[in-house]
Amino acid sequence: MQPNPMLKRLGFDDHARVVIIHADDVGMCQSTLPAIADLMAFGLVSSASVMVPCAWFPSAAAYCRANPAVDMGVHTTLTAEWDNYRWGPISTSDPASGLIDAEGYFYRSTPEVQAHGNPEAVRIELNAQIERALAAGIDVTHVDTHMGAVRHPEFGLHYVHAAHSRRLPCLLPRNPEFAGFEEQGLPTIDHVTGMPLEGDKTLDLVKERFAAVQPGITHLVIHPACDTPELRAIAPDWRARVADYELFMSDDLRQFIRDQQIHIIGYRALRDLMRR
Repeated sequence: MQPNPMLKRLGFDDHARVVIIHADDVGMCQSTLPAIADLMAFGLVSSASVMVPCAWFPSAAAYCRANPAVDMGVHTTLTAEWDNYRWGPISTSDPASGLIDAEGYFYRSTPEVQAHGNPEAVRIELNAQIERALAAGIDVTHVDTHMGAVRHPEFGLHYVHAAHSRRLPCLLPRNPEFAGFEEQGLPTIDHVTGMPLEGDKTLDLVKERFAAVQPGITHLVIHPACDTPELRAIAPDWRARVADYELFMSDDLRQFIRDQQIHIIGYRALRDLMRR
């Protein structure tokens, strides 16, 4: 494929390595909130997205209102994956929507919601989550997807339209299937990568990820959280989430990224290009 046209519009050459360091799952639980506040203040993480249906969304919204420059998107959510900590749709409680499992919450897995979800109910839910974030005072910069649940033939266009109709970029891989969106000025992402949610994570592993970044725009996902009893009770992968928080507070990592001549941007820059 030709170089991403967004590179030149952002002021970079065709060979630039541009990375959005993105924190997922903000508001999923309390421990994500001090983590994102610290990371944004430190300045290495450049973007994040909030889970509107989750219990700590109001506190996440309050943080955004107090810090309006924070690059915060909506992590559109159609699944609730944990065993003992769940959430459900904000737009409906009707089982006929196909969004609700036998326990009354979102399905735990992406294949389940993709098998059962009514596309119209998905459309309504995606838009409801974005609207609630906007109504709560968040200056929404973009839209992305929790557990890739919208990557389905019946859901994907609703996801793109929910973002594009509000002149917001969404996490959209750059490939021939989406060439028409790119021609309309919707930003697309060349590469999606991230830090694993299993195994031991070290600074060397993070550096390997950045050293491997290719030219174009890369969306690099982390799931940061502070170490709390709540997080340990919810998430079997809590160690990996705490490691993401600690590693991305590293001056050593910041210098390594500079030495690699990698450019860090947030989604606000892409949104502003769409709206210009």
